[in-house]
Amino acid sequence: MSVAEGLISPGLRGTVMVQKRSGRAERFDGEKLLRTIQRACEGVEGCTPDALAAALHLQVRDGISTQELMRLLIRVAAEKTSVEQPNWQFVAARLLLSDSYKEASRNRQYTEVGYGDFYTLIVRLEEMGRYGTYIRKAYTKQQIDELARYIRPERDLLLNYVGLKQLMDRYVIHGEHGETLELPQELFMGVAMHLAMREVDKVAKAKQFYDMLSKLEATVATPTLSNARKPFHQLSSCFIDMPEDDLISIYETDKAFARVSKFGGGMGIYVGKIRARGSAIQNHKGASGGVIPWVKNYNNTAVSCNQLGVRSGAAAIYLDVWHKDIQDFLQLRTNHGDERLKAHDIFPGVCIPDAFMRRVENREPWYLFCPHEVYQTMGFHLEDAFGEEFERRYQACVDCPALDKTEVPAIDLMKRIMQSAFETGTPFLFFRDTANRLNPNQHAGMIYCSNLCTEIIQNMKPMRMMEESTENGEVVVRYVPGDFVVCNLSSLNLGRCNTLPDIERTVASQMRGMDNVIDLNHYPVRQAQITNQKYRAVGLGVSGYHQYLAHKGIPWESEAHLKEVDWLFEWINFFAIKASMELAKERGPYALFEGSDWQTGAYFDVRGYRTKADGPDWDWLKAQVRTHGIRNGYLFAIAPTSSTSLIAGSTAGIDPVFARFFLEEKKNGVVPQTAPGLCPETFWYYKEAHAIDQTWSIRAAAVRQRHIDQSQSFNLYITPDIHVRDFLNLYLQAWRSGLKTVYYVRSRSVELEDCVACSS
Repeated sequence: MSVAEGLISPGLRGTVMVQKRSGRAERFDGEKLLRTIQRACEGVEGCTPDALAAALHLQVRDGISTQELMRLLIRVAAEKTSVEQPNWQFVAARLLLSDSYKEASRNRQYTEVGYGDFYTLIVRLEEMGRYGTYIRKAYTKQQIDELARYIRPERDLLLNYVGLKQLMDRYVIHGEHGETLELPQELFMGVAMHLAMREVDKVAKAKQFYDMLSKLEATVATPTLSNARKPFHQLSSCFIDMPEDDLISIYETDKAFARVSKFGGGMGIYVGKIRARGSAIQNHKGASGGVIPWVKNYNNTAVSCNQLGVRSGAAAIYLDVWHKDIQDFLQLRTNHGDERLKAHDIFPGVCIPDAFMRRVENREPWYLFCPHEVYQTMGFHLEDAFGEEFERRYQACVDCPALDKTEVPAIDLMKRIMQSAFETGTPFLFFRDTANRLNPNQHAGMIYCSNLCTEIIQNMKPMRMMEESTENGEVVVRYVPGDFVVCNLSSLNLGRCNTLPDIERTVASQMRGMDNVIDLNHYPVRQAQITNQKYRAVGLGVSGYHQYLAHKGIPWESEAHLKEVDWLFEWINFFAIKASMELAKERGPYALFEGSDWQTGAYFDVRGYRTKADGPDWDWLKAQVRTHGIRNGYLFAIAPTSSTSLIAGSTAGIDPVFARFFLEEKKNGVVPQTAPGLCPETFWYYKEAHAIDQTWSIRAAAVRQRHIDQSQSFNLYITPDIHVRDFLNLYLQAWRSGLKTVYYVRSRSVELEDCVACSS
């Protein structure tokens, strides 16, 4: 007798009682359980019912509930996942699907197991306040029924256990008591309907977006996947703001951060205009508390606005490396020093000009200034310039005897940056000169910092209060809006889209969907809407990068890697620009197109884009963009995708795998996971992140950066025994190679929290 048949043996059937969900007790039905196991294992290579039954057999106890028995079965299947047998994660997913189908049918009161009536579900969720009424206003019942018939339940089988669990726990709509109501394909269709609801042929476009999402060819940002179709549909991942050196402006930024955080967005905040500690306030010398108290204030907002207790808000705060408060700023997250100067819940970032890096190289002195005192003495704002103009202003400040300054060795300041990065993983680095030199919208503004995940780089400008007056017994405040950056994200899954026709088709859908997000968004801050509609900026990214290389048999540390990444990202960029140009033909270019590098052709010239026999037709596209414009002022930004890549079953962003096989701790135990598609053929190509020579990662990032008009969430992976000189050389190489940002420094000795807001 096989172990599987042992589940239906008379002994087990006669001695074990199970408790049904209704509370009624009955004898254990091993035949029914065996059929469930057989269905889950059917067609899954290397996974037999006998093996699963053997692992389950001894854990079946008298009095166990059927719900607990199913959860036990799912857990046992998931825990069998290993390097040798990675497919058990798909068996566990099938079992979880079966359980979810049954729960949904009970909660929605229909008899069949699986998907019920989609229109009835929408009406019910709308009545519960879980679904936006705008969906049924945009679509007729006949259109919704047509889309319901287009739903493909079999695509649920594409999800592995961790991806499905993530989707069911965090993204599908639940009832008041956490009961399952929405199923995965209904989620994907609901998001697709939202993105398509203002299209002329909305049903056809909804089907197109649904195919992209349900086939896992691309993912959308976490807020889009979570909030589309809901009453409060904040769809954007991240926002960036900058306060003036003014009390009202500082608190306006804090208020905006609170609103953004409430709806699940992350925030980047540039504080480089705020005067330093000890500076004068209204001629009272030494009165200013400097930047740190305001950073602590933003830290408190992050903790307080915790998205209904789900998670704390998240903000990256950026400060210039020449600011007098920079040394205190670099100690914000460390575990030593004055605790009154700490802000452990924010993520510090440092804005670094080329001049500083050159002085680090040459072991020269560096000078720190107060931005307020610079303006009072010199008549200009040092932070408002980059490149040669910044260096001219900076040297003028150094040479001015009337301007108070602090001299420090540049290398000592760099050591402080490295020490903090080694201990805490931060600060993030923003190379401001490189970012601004390659800004396609230099004609309209300047970039001061990046966002929470260092991939968004767009023009910024602070909002200013114009006047406060009384009208008809009411206080009326008028503001002049600044450039309040918004990022709308979607990531191409290179694990599934790895041919040029597939990439072109999917990128076109992504660009259209992200452009629609701009007009279909619920904006927590009004000036964010103004900026978003002015630039129509989007962030096309990728996931599954290491998976793509591994399945093509390309070693990470190789010239073949650099050649492949150059070829691949040039084509992705070409398809993105082409798609945006086609949208401009249909809908018109973004408002600031005239005078931009897109319009003048400088964007293409700077990157050396020319038509070649074996590459994209850049000469044609350059002429098309000049004639028709481009719909989106910013196009390409690679987010970390830590959350949504789990759903897609791909590797995260552009990162190498942390481990080929690892155990993820959950509240009910540990869940084994493997690199996607791990097998003998891919095993050695999945070299683990901390074993990779980081100079190869930097070189690959530099090759990618040429094709990315914004930036990329690029991490450095180090080990505790790294020599200081080698660590420094990694930063210097990143700067020399033309990277715009460096995200986390991920040491094996430091655990870091991935950004959920910017997952796409």
